Amino acid sequence: MTTAWTVDTVAAELLAAADAPRSRGSISATWPGLDVGTAYAAQDRALSLRLARGEQLTGVKLGVTSRTKQRQVGVDRPSTAWLTDEMVLPAGAPVPRNRLVQPRAEPEIAFVMGERLAGPGVTAASALRAVLYVVGAIEIIDSRFSGYEFSMADAVADNNSSGFFLTGPVVRRPDTLDLAMEACLLEVDGEIVDSATGAAVYGNPAEALAFAANTLAERGRAIEAGWTVLTGGMTDAAPIAPGARIAAHFTHLGSLTLDGGGHADH
Repeated sequence: MTTAWTVDTVAAELLAAADAPRSRGSISATWPGLDVGTAYAAQDRALSLRLARGEQLTGVKLGVTSRTKQRQVGVDRPSTAWLTDEMVLPAGAPVPRNRLVQPRAEPEIAFVMGERLAGPGVTAASALRAVLYVVGAIEIIDSRFSGYEFSMADAVADNNSSGFFLTGPVVRRPDTLDLAMEACLLEVDGEIVDSATGAAVYGNPAEALAFAANTLAERGRAIEAGWTVLTGGMTDAAPIAPGARIAAHFTHLGSLTLDGGGHADH
């Protein structure tokens, strides 16, 4: 049976796949109408479905903030997606493998907002003035597309491969850090597998924050006080094997550890 794709059916299918959880093939490969603008409409529709069932909107996440990743997928700008309270992984909790299809971990620099930040015209400097504090984070991404094979529009519709995230205990004021030079080592089972600095995130995580505010303004939205903003993966994402121990070690933002959880039961 061929699906008659619309914004509503894309949103419902990808949310159902996340809930199951299960993976599927690319939607844009079978529906050429799924361009990035339509994908954002589907993303927003899926958010409305999440809110209707009781989730709370708590932030924004950025994707494809690295110039290398942008070249790989043939785009010249990042993408944005939504965070809800259901995506927060409590400190010490294992990765909930029964709720994920193909989890991967990536270290990020995150902002917790002290003031509302609304575009257009937001600069990196004005964006940082709205930040309450900076924390280290690990995002557990999880694409609903088999083998992470997707177009940019697929990824946007899929809420930028959202899964879960955890933030670290060390908080710093943004004016006490050189965000572009803040370094991170990604460790898997005791071995350092990748490293990067904040410069990998759109040149500077503050630039990514400004980008998010300005592009959300095009959709009539703003970044609200109290929200968390995940600015994008600093390194490549590392697959999370059952039982793995993942750690992210930041220069000034401390260390976070992640228990990969037991064997998946799906």
